[in-house]
Amino acid sequence: MNYDVIIIGAGPAGIFTAMELVKGKSTKKILLVEKGKAIKDRKCPKSKTKKCVNCKPCNITTGFSGAGAFSDGKLSLSYEVGGDFPMLVGADFAQELIRYTDQIYLEFGADTRIEGVSEPEKVREIRKRAIHAGLKLVDCPIRHLGTEKAQHIYGAIEQYLLEKGVEMLFGYNCTDLIMEEDVCKGVVLSKENDAQDACQLRYEAPHVVVAAGRRGADWLQALCAKYDIAHKPGTVDIGVRVEVRNEIMEEVNKVLYESKLIGYPRPFKNKVRTFCQNPGGFVSQENYDNDLAVVNGHSYKDLKSDNTNLAILCSHNFTEPFNQPIAYAQKVGELTNMLGAGQIMVQRYGDILDGKRTWQKELAQSNVRPTLPDAVAGDITAAMPYRAMVNIINFIQAMDQVVPGFASTETLLYSPELKFYSNKVRMDENLVTNVKGLYCLGDSSGWTRGLMMASAMGVLMGRKLLEM
Repeated sequence: MNYDVIIIGAGPAGIFTAMELVKGKSTKKILLVEKGKAIKDRKCPKSKTKKCVNCKPCNITTGFSGAGAFSDGKLSLSYEVGGDFPMLVGADFAQELIRYTDQIYLEFGADTRIEGVSEPEKVREIRKRAIHAGLKLVDCPIRHLGTEKAQHIYGAIEQYLLEKGVEMLFGYNCTDLIMEEDVCKGVVLSKENDAQDACQLRYEAPHVVVAAGRRGADWLQALCAKYDIAHKPGTVDIGVRVEVRNEIMEEVNKVLYESKLIGYPRPFKNKVRTFCQNPGGFVSQENYDNDLAVVNGHSYKDLKSDNTNLAILCSHNFTEPFNQPIAYAQKVGELTNMLGAGQIMVQRYGDILDGKRTWQKELAQSNVRPTLPDAVAGDITAAMPYRAMVNIINFIQAMDQVVPGFASTETLLYSPELKFYSNKVRMDENLVTNVKGLYCLGDSSGWTRGLMMASAMGVLMGRKLLEM
C-alpha cells in the first residue's frame, strides 16, 4: 500500500504535520497511524470503576491527540518552555511558529483567555521571593484548554483532517521500518494487542514521520540502535507529583496559573523544576507499556477540587559508558510500583522528614485529601534514588519561601512521576536525519516537551514536506 507521507503517532506533532500539509493544499496522499483509538472512543473506565483496570493500550496516554491533551491541555506560549527545539531552529523562529500554531488552536475553539499576564506587579513580587529562595521564575503565558474542552478541540481537528482526505489507521502498532540501503522506504504495522504479530502489513512512502510521543521514546531508541539513526542519550526526569490545598497556592494560581520555577539545589546541583501545575485539579494515573503505572495530573475548565497539584522533576543526564537513561527511569518506576502493589504510592512530606511511612488512616485525618483515591499510602523513599530524593526535598524547602505552607507536614507526594525525553535524534534545522526519508518529531525525538512545542515542530515538518 503506497502513500506519499506516513505519520506514526497521532499526538500533537503528527497532527500538526498533517494539518500544515492540508492547509498548504498539498496533493500528497497522507496516512496517519495511531496505536490508540479515535477521540470519540477514548474513555477511561476508572471514572466508573474508581480503580485503574489497566487498559491495553491505556486510553489516557494513547489515541488521537496523544497523552498531553487528556492530562490537562495547557499550551505554553513562550519558546523558553517546552524543550530544546528553539536551539535547533532559533528562538525567534520558534516563537513565530508558536504564534502561528496558537492561531490554529483558536480556530478550533481554544479559550481566548491567556493566563499569567494580567497582574505584572504581583508577578514581580513572586519573582522576588523566588530569587531570594535561589529559584528562577520563568515567564510563560498559558492558554488552558482544560481536559474536557481539549477533547472537543481535538475532536474537531480530527474531523477536519478526515474531511480533507487524511487517512487514519487506529489500533495499529508500527513494529518496524522498511529499510533499503540506508533509505527508509516505509513501515511495518501490526494490529494492537496482536501478541504474535500474526498479521503484518507493509505500507510504503518516500517520507516517514515518526512522532510517537513520550510513550514511544524507548521504541524509537530501539530503532535508532537497529538502523544506526544518529542520536545521543538525552535527559530523563524523575520526580513526584505534589498535592496541596488550593488555599496554599491561591496567590500563584490567581496571578500565574502555572508557576514555572527552576532551581539547582545543593549538594548535587541537578536541575529541578516544577511542571504541569493544575489549580483545583486532580491527580491521575497513566499506564505505560510493561504495566508501568506513573502519576500525572489534570484540571478541568468547570469541575474543580479543593487541591492544586504539580510535578517536581529532577533531570538526569548520563555520560559514557551508560547509554540507557530510559531503562534507568523505568526501573525506578517498576520498583515503586512493586512497593505499591502495582498502584501509585503517596506519602506525606512530614513523614518523609520523620523517616516513617504514611498510613491510610493518617491521610483520612489530613487537611489534604488525595484526589487519586486508589493511591497506596506508603514510603516512596524506599524506591526513589537518594540523589533525586535529596534534590526534591531541598527544592520543596526552597518552594516554601515562594509559596508559604508548601513544605507543610500534610503536603502529599505521589510517585513515580517519570518523563522520558531521552534519545535525542540528531537532525539539522530542516529536520533532516542521517537516514534518507525518515523524520523524527515531538517528545520521542528528544527535542520537545509538551503540547505546544510538539505542535509547532509538526507545523515546521509540514512546511518542509510541502517543499518536497
